[in-house]
Amino acid sequence: MSIKITQPQLKHAEKAGLFAILVVLIVLLYPSGDKFKYQFEIGKPWSYGLITASFDFPIYKNDQQIGKEKEEILQDYTPFYKLDTAVMNHQLKKLYSDLQKKGEGSSRIPNYIKNKFKSIYSVGIISVDEYNKLINDKRGNISCILPNRVTHAMPLANVYTARTAYEEIINDAPATLKSYDINLYLSENLKYDSITSEMAKNDLLKNLSLTSGMIQSGERIIDRGEIVTPGIYQVLHSLKIESEKRNSSLQQSSIVVIGEIVMILGLITLLFLYLYLFRPRIYESISNLIFILLLIFMIVGLTSVTINFTTLNYYMVPFALLPIIIRVFFDSRTALFAHIITVLIISFMVDNAFQFIVIQIAIGMAAVSSLKDMSQRSQLAQTALYIFMSYFVMYLAFECISEGDVLRINWQHIFYFGVSSAFLLFAYVLIYLFEKIFNLVSSVTLVELTNINSDLMMEFSERAPGTFQHSLQVSNLATEAAKKINANSLLVRTGALYHDIGKMRHPEYFIENQMGGKNPLTECDFEEASKIVINHVTDGVEIAKKSHLPEQIINFIGTHHGFGKTKYFYNSYINANPDKKPDEAVFTYPGPLPNNKETAILMMADAVEARSRSLTEYTDESIDEMVESMIDGQIAEGAFKEAPISFRDVETVKSVFKEKIKNIYHNRIKYPEINKKKC
Repeated sequence: MSIKITQPQLKHAEKAGLFAILVVLIVLLYPSGDKFKYQFEIGKPWSYGLITASFDFPIYKNDQQIGKEKEEILQDYTPFYKLDTAVMNHQLKKLYSDLQKKGEGSSRIPNYIKNKFKSIYSVGIISVDEYNKLINDKRGNISCILPNRVTHAMPLANVYTARTAYEEIINDAPATLKSYDINLYLSENLKYDSITSEMAKNDLLKNLSLTSGMIQSGERIIDRGEIVTPGIYQVLHSLKIESEKRNSSLQQSSIVVIGEIVMILGLITLLFLYLYLFRPRIYESISNLIFILLLIFMIVGLTSVTINFTTLNYYMVPFALLPIIIRVFFDSRTALFAHIITVLIISFMVDNAFQFIVIQIAIGMAAVSSLKDMSQRSQLAQTALYIFMSYFVMYLAFECISEGDVLRINWQHIFYFGVSSAFLLFAYVLIYLFEKIFNLVSSVTLVELTNINSDLMMEFSERAPGTFQHSLQVSNLATEAAKKINANSLLVRTGALYHDIGKMRHPEYFIENQMGGKNPLTECDFEEASKIVINHVTDGVEIAKKSHLPEQIINFIGTHHGFGKTKYFYNSYINANPDKKPDEAVFTYPGPLPNNKETAILMMADAVEARSRSLTEYTDESIDEMVESMIDGQIAEGAFKEAPISFRDVETVKSVFKEKIKNIYHNRIKYPEINKKKC
């Protein structure tokens, strides 16, 4: 039995695969399971829950205690030095040789010098640096190793340096010996033996205990709000050491990884379901999903790198970038939902998860609230300021609750918040890049495109002034309707301005540009005239692409007539040729149909505005009838079957159009003339 996979199922599988890839990548970014999950300082309140020992562990001494005990033990330590007795004989031979070169015999060397050399070299001459080091280390004795490996202790005061040895010889020497340059023959023969010295030191330190007691399993350690005293700090530090040792085992790491996978999978699944159930337009687009998942991965990745590979504080990461960028391209609810999911994922990486979650959720709310409609670049700077203020207030409030004393607040965090907020100023660069990479369009771009003083709009108004005015009227109608049904009014406004831009190619064929002159279409047959009119759609798409307009705007150009017919020429052809079947394709626009609320609104606004110009009289009844018949006709032809617009939305749009058109064509008061009195 074979199972046939349908195209929709395949698409769902592809999207689920994207979310699964994100789960795997985030698990790889998670810190290793051997990291201790708590942060603590002496004198600070414990901001976590009750901690009890889950296993027996020793209390490790701190570095200060260990250092002090080492000093006490090493008071009896003496470093070892090797005595080289061959140096004396070598120096005496050198002295004999120098005397012979001068023509003096060895018999001329007094016995005094020989005896002094023997007594000094038998004790040992040490370097000045070694001697000073021993003095600084307060070593009163050294252990001297003789050539036969016999060792004896010797007071440091008895040891010579080259200078003291020279003074020893010269001070008591006869006057006749002053001519000898004894310095040339005094050399160090007492050398430090590092190997033996270290062995002796380690033997002494073997009995040093690194622990000072035990904590039994189940024993209470600390609870929330209690101050971390030096003693409790020592216990917590010991717990950290033992926990990291235990968690480094394969079994513990496997359990941790399984927990991470389940937790991350659950959170990402919630995001998947949210987009599938409540944001189908985002869910249906693979590029939109990749964009959102990439943003989440980017923020989690930055946090992971900051925690694992730098000494920077993780609060310097610009977490608010995610809700800001998603809000610019989509909606505030999606931005906040994605931000909360990301914050919950990251909370398992940081030390104080509760504080992190509270502060970051507040920051996300501040970000989406301050960017309700981003239409200027300066709004990013304002948003960065609001976010910094939110950081400042929320952190101080949280610290006041947990610390209970302003003097205990760690003010360095304010600097971290400032750095994080400053990074938000680079959001505009990222927005521009994401626009180009993922074919998205931001509110800032739409505002720039609505500038009627741009080169393209100026050319449009000059070449096809009537069509340009028609586009402005359609833009006003569509914008008001979009606001009433919670569609993207800025997108509708922009799309409406450009929807008829193809008429620039041949403006003379369209009645709004003829200024009451002769219509050249009357000289063409119906099929040719229909083709000319239809071409304004394909011409508009071509001009838009050449002008590098976003795909979302080009979509308005292609869909504003859908698969409708040029009814004037189609009906005229049938009337003129009752016995001949018309070629439907010749009289049909290329489409496609409107595929979202915004393009559906534009189709309705375009038809109603054009039809309103042909009314013979402008009464409430004629306007209402015109709006109803035009839109109901479009519905009957299936023009909106691919657009997610409800009947309630359509009725709201109708009422907006009726009101606006009545305001445009309202009856004006006839001003009375002044009666001329006869003189």
